Amino acid sequence: MTQCCAPNRIVPCLLTLAIAMAAHPAIAHAAPDASSGHARVEDGDASATAQDAPPNHAAITRQRLEDAWWTGPLIANSPAPLPKGRAYVESYLFDVRSPGSDAFGSQTYLLYGLSNRWTAGARPSFGYTRRDDGDSSSGVGVGDLTLHAQYALTTYAAGSRTPAIAVAIEASLPTGRYDRLDRASDGFGSGVCTTTLAVYAQQYYWLDNGRLLRGRLNVGGSFSGRARVRGRSVYGTGDGFAGHARPGASVFVDNAWEYSLTRRWVLSTDFYYRHDAAASVRDTAGDSVGARVASDTFAVAPAIEYNWSARVGVIVGVRFVAGRGHNQSSVTPIAALSVLM
Repeated sequence: MTQCCAPNRIVPCLLTLAIAMAAHPAIAHAAPDASSGHARVEDGDASATAQDAPPNHAAITRQRLEDAWWTGPLIANSPAPLPKGRAYVESYLFDVRSPGSDAFGSQTYLLYGLSNRWTAGARPSFGYTRRDDGDSSSGVGVGDLTLHAQYALTTYAAGSRTPAIAVAIEASLPTGRYDRLDRASDGFGSGVCTTTLAVYAQQYYWLDNGRLLRGRLNVGGSFSGRARVRGRSVYGTGDGFAGHARPGASVFVDNAWEYSLTRRWVLSTDFYYRHDAAASVRDTAGDSVGARVASDTFAVAPAIEYNWSARVGVIVGVRFVAGRGHNQSSVTPIAALSVLM
């Protein structure tokens, strides 16, 4: 992500990205939306074909929408609702590799179509940390549970160039351990309720070679409550500490692109930026404890998707995080299986 996404220029950057999705000069024409609940369910009638789009080079055979199957990129969520009564499961496994440690984890999207515009569900998570210094986790730990709901503002309309757009809200519940830890590596929770508000957008384009390119844009922010902290914790406090902690607010932008190589094979890449304000940690006397600083995270996540059908697929890729300021660089192999039911 470029410097246009610095915190004081977020709005101009988002406008630029949204305009690029609606009409990119290097892309031939926008295609009708056929997006998925989180990744793969199609909006409207899947029989929409290349004839719905404006004519281009007569010699090029355009890929039909039903001839492109997708799992969705590694990070960006889809704005399209699940059809009423349908369920979607997408389970991720990953290993955050940074100097001196491996943070193994899993999280699973469990989504259900409440109506043709409302989608709701949950995202449980688990983790285990291996450290070179021997202070590894004592076992697999439970992370915080995230509840998810989204509403589709716009959906597929034949011949329309309007992107699919949805608003989403998430609530992260403090189900994971975060304080009174025997080992710091046993902490997989935050101890606070965190609310995330986001907007998702998605559009399809036909390239000059007739292949489909799908673009997504996610924009959002999070804010958290305050946690009561005792002893060793995920906030860096030691034995005997008593006080409170509050994570800093955050904003994020994710711009993802998928290129349909064949009906089954897809190349995808996420370009991700996140700004986190400094956390606050205070003892019972109200004094600040430790040096807390804001951070900026820049990541790119290329991946390859393979789909056995329009309902079942797998994605494998790597997220690269650049070391910047107080942020450590990391390389995270990721694999996910998605199933529409």
